[in-house]
Amino acid sequence: MQSGPLGHKEEYRMVTNRIEINPAVMLGKPVIRGTRIPVELILRKLSEGATEADLLDAYPRLTPEDIRAALAYIAGNQ
Repeated sequence: MQSGPLGHKEEYRMVTNRIEINPAVMLGKPVIRGTRIPVELILRKLSEGATEADLLDAYPRLTPEDIRAALAYIAGNQ
């Protein structure tokens, strides 16, 4: 556990080397490590017809490996 901004202990978890869960980031939703890009956003955009290139253009910090990690995370947590 890590101390949060108010000194409270918060659960911080690396789910994979690219996906993390931290209550202080996006209300604890799984995000791409080091960003505020939720896994669910990537999935939603893809389901709406966005391509990998569209996502990479819209979110410059995102990598193709991040997109694959998000899909693998969802597949493993269904």
